[in-house]
Amino acid sequence: MSDNDRIRRLAELVVRFGANVQPGQIVSVSSEPGKEPLARAIADVAYAAGAKFVDLRVFDLHFKRARAMHADPDTLDYVPPWYGEQILALGEQRSAVITLTGPVEPHLMEGVDPERLGRDMLPRVRESEQVLNDGTLNWTVAPCPTPGWAKLVHPDLDGPAALEQLWSDIAHVCRLDEPDPVAAWNTRLDRLIEVARKLTGMRLDSLHFKGPGTDLTIGLLATSRWTGARIATVDGIVHAPNLPTEEVFTTPDPERTSGVVTSTKPLFVAGALITGLRVRFEAGRTVEIDAERGAATLRALAERGPGAARLGEVALVDRESRIGQLGTVFFDTLLDENAASHIALGAGLEMALDGDADHARMNRSEIHIDFMIGSDDVAVTGITVDGSEVPLLRGGAWQV
Repeated sequence: MSDNDRIRRLAELVVRFGANVQPGQIVSVSSEPGKEPLARAIADVAYAAGAKFVDLRVFDLHFKRARAMHADPDTLDYVPPWYGEQILALGEQRSAVITLTGPVEPHLMEGVDPERLGRDMLPRVRESEQVLNDGTLNWTVAPCPTPGWAKLVHPDLDGPAALEQLWSDIAHVCRLDEPDPVAAWNTRLDRLIEVARKLTGMRLDSLHFKGPGTDLTIGLLATSRWTGARIATVDGIVHAPNLPTEEVFTTPDPERTSGVVTSTKPLFVAGALITGLRVRFEAGRTVEIDAERGAATLRALAERGPGAARLGEVALVDRESRIGQLGTVFFDTLLDENAASHIALGAGLEMALDGDADHARMNRSEIHIDFMIGSDDVAVTGITVDGSEVPLLRGGAWQV
């Protein structure tokens, strides 16, 4: 398959299946320098799908680095108001949003004070949580292979070979290597939705994660509902918010997390690489954040308001994940979180609650930071209201 063919094939999947762009919609594409071929292909496919207007939003991490290096520290958390206003306007217009991930220059932030990086959450803005919970956007996040990212993932290969291998990886995990990728995705999503339905039916009170460096209990709300794979807007547009997606998730009780957890994969946050992460919780709050590298960045982010140090999501991923089966660390949250069970500090998700009875209890925050805590060595057990234990994942395999 030629470069143009696979770029086009990925763009078709992202536009027509992931975001499910509708005729007459405004489409917003979030990208960065170095991702032009895929961004342009997405624009082409979106217009072919009937988009009224395709808008490109580019965020250049060199600007973020310059700010972290030189700006007055008291201004690092400033966000121009029109950033959030644009997100709200996209929701008002019932737009589609497509975001491209993957670090173009993964070493760009080396040498930058990690605490200063943690004070600037851009390109994320707090209004994103509002439109997400309002259900006014059909959206998806998808990977975009680039040479710099390829060398990070496959350091033993030369540049062209590394990029070729990364493209092969992405084609596989996005099911582009299937004769009908959409049919293949629907089969997988049906399986995940069935698992989510069974988990919801158990009405679990809490989850227990036990493995090397991890002994963590996460309380659930009475209305916590497991979901994933497909969601719908308030207008009924069904879309796949992540491509690839391999998780089922719910919104936990932000006051009932306790114990210690060790991240099983590195992660990029605010441009900083965090490795060897270990977090301890008491009464729902993080009380210790340590890491081999990058802890100061996450500590700074966890101080952004009372909800930033509490959980807003817990997600389970089984070993059938194509990403997990590769055994590759991608250094990209979209991919790595769909290879392993994970939790997120920050904002909860209203879509993962049955009704609005617990909306007031759900965690609220301007951040939402996923980090991976699962592996085949981490057992996940559900605990019912009466204290009974139900095996959920053992050796990475579903037990439900």
